[in-house]
Parts: sequence; C-alpha cells; structure tokens
Amino acid sequence: MMKINTAILTILLFTSMMTACNNSEQVTPTKEEEIWNVNAPQSYPLKIPAMFSERVNIPEDNPLTIQGVELGRMLFYEKKLSGNNTMSCASCHKQEKAFSDNTRFSTGIQGIVGSKNSMSLANLLWVNRFFWNGRASSLEEQALAPIQDPIELHQSLEQAVKKLQETSIYPPKFKLVFGSEKITAQNIAKAIAQFERTLISANSKYDKYLRGEYTPTDLELKGMDLFFTHPVPQTNLRGGNCGDCHLQITTAGDRNGFRGFHNNGLDTDATLNIGLQAVTGNPNDRGKFKAPTLRNIALTAPYMHDGRFNTLEQVLEHYDQHIKMSQTLDPLIIEASNEQFLPPNTVKLFLTPQEKQAILAFLQMLTDEEFIKNPKFANPFQ
Repeated sequence: MMKINTAILTILLFTSMMTACNNSEQVTPTKEEEIWNVNAPQSYPLKIPAMFSERVNIPEDNPLTIQGVELGRMLFYEKKLSGNNTMSCASCHKQEKAFSDNTRFSTGIQGIVGSKNSMSLANLLWVNRFFWNGRASSLEEQALAPIQDPIELHQSLEQAVKKLQETSIYPPKFKLVFGSEKITAQNIAKAIAQFERTLISANSKYDKYLRGEYTPTDLELKGMDLFFTHPVPQTNLRGGNCGDCHLQITTAGDRNGFRGFHNNGLDTDATLNIGLQAVTGNPNDRGKFKAPTLRNIALTAPYMHDGRFNTLEQVLEHYDQHIKMSQTLDPLIIEASNEQFLPPNTVKLFLTPQEKQAILAFLQMLTDEEFIKNPKFANPFQ
C-alpha cells in the first residue's frame, strides 16, 4: 500500500511541476517584452568608461531611454527601411567587423557599388561630424541619408514611414518612446541615433592597460610609444607620428569639428578627391577626409576612405615611404620624418622593420572582443 501511495504521490508531484512550468512559460515575459511593459520610457543607464571624456553629444530633444535605444536597435536591423526589403543599416555595418564592412565598397539593394568604404561605428557618442567628408553634424542627420541614397537603401522617407506604420509592432513602440503612434522620419532618425550612441567600445587590451588590468609586452609598449611620438630627428627622438591625427583612441572621439579631417598623402593635386571641400567650399580642404577611429582597426579592413589598402602593413608602408605631395597635404605629415636631411618635396618616415612590427602590435591591442560580441548590439530579429 505504501509503495502505491508513493507512486501516486510521485505522479501527482510531477504533474504539478509540469503544470507550473507550462504556466510559467505562458505568463513570464521575455526580456524584450519586459522592456516594453512600462507606461513611459525609462532613462537609459549610460556609463561613461574610465579614461573617457564626460563631454558627450546627446541632443536635448533626444535623450537616451531604454525603450528608445531598443527601438533604434530594431530599426538598425530593419530591412523594411530599404526599397526592396532586402537590406538594413546592419548590412554594411556588421557587428563582427566592429560595425564596418569587409569589402572595399558596399553594394546597395540594386547591385550598385558605392564609392566610399563603410566606416566603423564605435564611440559615436563623442563625435560631432559624420561621413568621410563630414557632411552630417549629428547622428540624427546621418541616420536618414543611407535610406534615401539611390546607391544604398534607395527608398523615400515617405515610403519607409508608410511600411513601418502598416506593421503591428512599430506604432505602439513609437507611441511609448515618442508619444504618438504616428511614425515620422524624424523619430526614425532619433531612435537609430539613440542606439548608435550606445555602441561604446572600451574593453580592449589598451583600455585594460589604461585601467591597470593588463601588462603589455615589450613589443606592444614600444609600439605604443612610437604611435604617440612625433619624430624629432635633430634629437634622435623616433616616432611613428600616428597620434597626431588619431588621438581620439584615447579621448574616445573627435569633438573639434573639422579639425579631425586631414589630407594624408594618398594622391597628388591632379588626382585628389574633393573630400571636405564639398562641405566647406574651401579649396584648402580639398583631399581632406575624416580621421576614423582606430579602435578595432584590425577588424575593419580594407582601409582609407576608398578602401585602397587591404592590410595594416600596407597602411603603415604608405605613411612610411609613399606619401604623395599636394598643396593641402597635412603639415603634421610634411614635417614628420625620422631622418634629418631629405630631398626637396620628399616625405618619408624611415621606420625600421622592427618599429613597424611594434606599431602593428600596438594596433592589435585596440581590438575589443566584448564589443563585437555584445548581445545588446546584436540583431534582435534572430
């Protein structure tokens, strides 16, 4: 009798547990559902990493909220923003590539190849000029350009709004974040910008070194020293002259307007791309392009605004031996050499093979594995 009662009790207990599990599965919301199960948008818990500037670029009319950031993440991966529903922002800004592309030029929805290399999206919270020529002064302005570009997503803003408005998921989310179920292009831009401002990369070996959590190798230390040193051959001070244009790897971003744009000797006067001059109208800005972040640089090949270099070795070789003279060549490059006496109109760094290897070792320190694997930045539809 005892054995029978025990068996019955076991069955009843098992049944009760299974019922509880089933009920739990039915009523427990997912993490994503919990985000939206509120009456008002909640302030986003932004954490400024150690060693980063507290001076960030967040417009007063677009504060970061948890729900706004999540809506922006959805839109960043939303293919309805393209004319034929096949591409999204993420198509040319892949997380595993530090939100850059792995091709020289990205291809749009109609198979048309663009003319500029896709830039990495990292630490945009500290940036105030966007695109290679700086034509956008805010992330909100930048976000709408690829949608309308005939080479990229190739869709009118009116059509993009209409397609989102006709879905069941987006109107209530826009209402929670922006107060109205009526979707607008402006609010699409605001949401995407909110998400992009959270794409913070701050846990590379270099960051850990700055925090006292990583001890660099001798080669990495040598490369770090060369990277940040402007050479002075008269005093035998050797340097790679990289930090003159790329100090944003330590300050997180460029808040100095067009001061972050340079002609880095890729072409002669006869072949210079117009670059920044297209925005300022100043002929002295011809051939100047934005100095991109070097965070995760080992992941973001090919390099330069036109993706002409496939490897970091080729990039370093360019600065060392192949600078081309032009009227707007950056003075910081013109005066940089590790040799005191050079022929007229010649710009060369004259780094040794060992110095080049050291600089490359330091650049590898800028890779942030956590950034490229962070689930908060990943595709929410997968």
